[in-house]
Amino acid sequence: MNAAAPTNVCIIIAAKNAAETIARAILSALAEPEVAEVVVVDDGSTDNTAAVARAADDGSGRLNVVRFDENRGPAAARNHAIGVSESPLVGILDADDFFFPGRMRQLLAQDGWDFIADNIAFIDAAQAIGAARRIDRFAPSPRLLDLVGFVEGNISRRGVRRGEIGFLKPLMRRSFLDQFDLRYNETLRLGEDFDFYARALARGARYKIIHSCGYAAVVRADSLSGSHRTVDLRRLYEADRAILAEARLSREATAALRRHERHIRDRYELRHFLDIKRNKGTAAAFAYALANPGALPAIVGGIAADKTEHLRRSRSAAPVALGGSGDVRYLLDAFALERAE
Repeated sequence: MNAAAPTNVCIIIAAKNAAETIARAILSALAEPEVAEVVVVDDGSTDNTAAVARAADDGSGRLNVVRFDENRGPAAARNHAIGVSESPLVGILDADDFFFPGRMRQLLAQDGWDFIADNIAFIDAAQAIGAARRIDRFAPSPRLLDLVGFVEGNISRRGVRRGEIGFLKPLMRRSFLDQFDLRYNETLRLGEDFDFYARALARGARYKIIHSCGYAAVVRADSLSGSHRTVDLRRLYEADRAILAEARLSREATAALRRHERHIRDRYELRHFLDIKRNKGTAAAFAYALANPGALPAIVGGIAADKTEHLRRSRSAAPVALGGSGDVRYLLDAFALERAE
C-alpha cells in the first residue's frame, strides 16, 4: 500500500448470500490506498458469505467482518457499519459490484462537497474480468446536484430509461451525517438509498457528481425479477411524505418530491391491484378499483404499459441482463457526458 496516500475512507459492504462475489468486492476496496477500513456486514446469509469475506483479508488489518444472525435489511446493515467505523469519509459498495482502480483518487481530487459520486458502468457478470481495460474514459466535468435534479432523476417516464440517479454510490462526510443525525431508514427495503440522499439534500448537503467512471455495477437476469414486496412501495412513498412534512423545502423541491411520491404511489396501486387479483380473483380486484377511483388511472395506465412494453423494447447498448446487446451502459449518459480526449 502506498504509505504517502491518506487513508481516511471506510467502505461499507452489506451482503446477503453473496459468497460468489464478496471477495471481488472486498479486494477492489482494499486495493485503494485511501481506504482505511472495509466493514462487511453479513446480513443473515444462509451461505458462507462471512467465511469467504474473512478469507479475502489482505493482512493489512483494514477488514472487519460482522455477521447478523437474522436478516435485517441493507439499511440496518449500513447503519451498523457506520456505527462501528471511525473514518471521516464513508462509502457504499454493493456485494455484487466492485471498484475500478483509482476510484478513490478521482473522487478525492475534488473539493467543496459533503457527498461526491462518480459514473457507474453497468456490466454483465461475464464481462467483469478485465472490465477496467474496456471502459470508456470521461472527463470529470464536476457539477453539483440539487434536490430537484436528484428527485427528477429518479422518476421513470414512459419511453425513457427509468430513473436511476439514486443508484449513485457517493462518498459521504461523516461530519455531515453526524451533524444532522442522518442514518438510513431501516423500515425501507426498497429505495433506502434514494430516501437517504434526498433527506441529506433537503438538509443542504453539497452533492457533487463527476462523470469519470470508477464503479462497476454487475447486473444479472435474476436481479431484475422485481423481488421487492408491494408493502415496500408503500413504505417508500410514505417516506417521501415524511420528508415533505419535516423539511422546509423550496416550491420547486416540494413539487418534485410530490411528483416522486405520486410516481411510487401509482406503482403501489398497480401492484396492490395485481396482488388482489392473484390472491382473491378478478372480481375482487375490480371491486377494489371501483371502490378507489383515485387509483384507477395508475391501474389502467400500468396495465396498458405492461401490455405494450415489448413493442417499445429495443436491443440498445446495454448489458444482456438489462435487455440490451451486451455492451457497457453508463448511468450518467443522460447528462450529456463529455468524453475525455
